[in-house]
Amino acid sequence: MKIDKSYIVFIQSIKRQIVQSRYVAARLANREQLMLYFNTGLMISEKIKAQKWGAKVLDQISADLQKELPGLKGFSAGNLKKIRLFAEAYAPHLVIGSTASNQIRLAGIRDGFSISSTLSNLIENKAFYEAFTGISFSHHFTIITKIKAWEARIFYIQSAAVNFWSLTVLEHHIENNLFGKEGKLPNNFDGTLNESLKPSALKVFKDEYLLDFIAGDELDDERHIEQQVVLNIRNFILQMGKGFCFIGNQYRLEVDGDEFFIDLLFFNRHLQCLVAFELKKGKFKPADAGQLNFYLNVLDEKVKLQQENSSIGIVLCKEKNNTVVEFAIKSYDKAMGVATYKTSKQTPESIKNLLPNPNAIANLIK
Repeated sequence: MKIDKSYIVFIQSIKRQIVQSRYVAARLANREQLMLYFNTGLMISEKIKAQKWGAKVLDQISADLQKELPGLKGFSAGNLKKIRLFAEAYAPHLVIGSTASNQIRLAGIRDGFSISSTLSNLIENKAFYEAFTGISFSHHFTIITKIKAWEARIFYIQSAAVNFWSLTVLEHHIENNLFGKEGKLPNNFDGTLNESLKPSALKVFKDEYLLDFIAGDELDDERHIEQQVVLNIRNFILQMGKGFCFIGNQYRLEVDGDEFFIDLLFFNRHLQCLVAFELKKGKFKPADAGQLNFYLNVLDEKVKLQQENSSIGIVLCKEKNNTVVEFAIKSYDKAMGVATYKTSKQTPESIKNLLPNPNAIANLIK
């Protein structure tokens, strides 16, 4: 058989259908698990209160379920406790149906899922349903056990769903109070962006990014940090949020025969602009803003398309003094901000001592 272009297109079409079907199946399975856990937790909670059973009853319930359904997973005594807490946290505000068949409707709000009047002024029912059922039980349990305020819970549920946060990323953002820090990125957007664009920009950019694919003791070389970001570009984009498309690293700019290189260049579809990231291994310096401003001027003059908005730049550094940042960037007419990054913990000394010396390895492979 001859393999021509039409055949390749045909195979890709089937591939897309398979991938889409798997994605839909996974979402439906997650929805059904959440509905099952919610209703099971509610039944257990109400029964314990009505019968005045003690906490030990969860061990008995788990054992009896195992007898009825040998090999049953997800219903250990410990998990039943989590399921009960899950239901009790959401029951006062949400009504959730019991089966996936109740949840699947065309465009309208799903039967069996509604929110209380106390929350209706904060969220829109259909959109919140999609977010609520779009994250895992582990995400939900982390949110309800670490966050008490409903406004913050809604924020983390919706953000985790929209940005496809892993559990590690969610925990990082909670620990660093992203809800309280949203819109806190030191920036000069007031004088550089259109009023219609500024709110979106403040939501897109964060004050801190988690680079958990880099160990804390690997920060001596900015180029190494950049290489690790490129190698883990998918994780980095998920950290950044919606709408980012990676254009390249060490992006070359030419000005009258001189060459300059931007560490990381992206395009954001929601802001419709180029976004330049400059990585700094240490503390922010005012000179970093000058360098970034130069890059943004060149991008807008030589790279930006006519229909696009002006470029935005972010200095991503290990630490910063916000007062210094404010004085450094306020007079520039190009939109920029300064964020910090956090890496994974440094390699423990007990393990580090067991690892071969990097120089010794280099000598062996010469």
